[in-house]
Amino acid sequence: MHPQASAVRSRPEWADDDDPFLALPKISLHDHLDGSLLLSTLYELSAEIGQKLPHDDPETLQLWFAGKHPEPKIENWDEKFAITTRVMQTPENLARVAREFVLELAADGVVYGETRWAPEKHTAGGMSMDEAVEAVTAGLAEGERIAAAAGKPIRVRQLLCGMRTSTLSYRIAELAVRHYGESVAGFDVAGHELGHPAIDHVAACDLLRRAGIPITFHTGEHDGVPSVRQTVQECHPQRLGHGTRIVEDIALNGAPLDARTAVKTVAAARESGPAEFELGPTARWVRDRRIPLEQCLTSNSKGNVVTGIHNHPLGLLKELGFAVTVNPDNRMMSGTSITREMRRAVEQFGWDVGDLLDVTVTAVGAAFLPLPERERLLDDVILPGYPH
Repeated sequence: MHPQASAVRSRPEWADDDDPFLALPKISLHDHLDGSLLLSTLYELSAEIGQKLPHDDPETLQLWFAGKHPEPKIENWDEKFAITTRVMQTPENLARVAREFVLELAADGVVYGETRWAPEKHTAGGMSMDEAVEAVTAGLAEGERIAAAAGKPIRVRQLLCGMRTSTLSYRIAELAVRHYGESVAGFDVAGHELGHPAIDHVAACDLLRRAGIPITFHTGEHDGVPSVRQTVQECHPQRLGHGTRIVEDIALNGAPLDARTAVKTVAAARESGPAEFELGPTARWVRDRRIPLEQCLTSNSKGNVVTGIHNHPLGLLKELGFAVTVNPDNRMMSGTSITREMRRAVEQFGWDVGDLLDVTVTAVGAAFLPLPERERLLDDVILPGYPH
């Protein structure tokens, strides 16, 4: 047995010991590396570099990251990511975070995962972006070896993020081209959506499309349908990060839905009579072409898209035929795991194991892997874990 095999725990940090969904094989597609550090690691590495954390108590700190503790106040959520990335400025620390990320996924029942991160945010200590990619590559590979030795085989690939607020997306795209292969599986554009249009990153996306490298793109989270439309029409991503506000391009009985009230509006309409839906052009395009939506229940239910999971339109989007997947977004900052996200979907939308299989199979098809590997992955998901 690998000497570090004991590092694979029986459950991830944010799941319950007795949750039966822990045993289900899972796919994680929207999972930020710098939002998923173990708190113990964050405290240890912060002490090493002399970084003072907002709270000394881990439970309070996690609540603060999750937006459930008001102090200290911040101007925007990027300030929270600055805290985590500050301890990820050396190859050793970056590889450690990547290794532990893999082990958390393995404990969560994940058999294939993709972690996204922004190389430009890890150069303050003198690392080049190429060296940062190599450090994450090494950390992911070591995590895979430890997990396999513990009897929990897993594959984890990385997506390199350009930032909406940055002018470096083309350089990150070039970085992705240089490293694309065994570890780097694709490209993402993340960051503040409102006021930072997708069209600013067309050149990066064109370069990647010519190189045959798949793209996902954060959209339809902090901005509405026009942002999704521009993302889809100008950048042509294979997946949409979040994409939740696509629901606002759907009319119910002739009136457009609002993401914040869609669930209540639909429920009220169904109580009083027929509910007829009409999809707008962007919603039709996304649904009909099965462009996967990387849905993040807990993350998007903290007021940034909707308030409360009971208001999240994930269940409605699945019902209307959209290709939805279930993801944690930022495990530490949202205090969640895919096991916990599945549990919440079952509790809120009345899903059963068949629905969980549906979204897992959708995620397999959406994975940035060659078709033969996705076919093998499908066997790993269905045969050992789900009824069929």
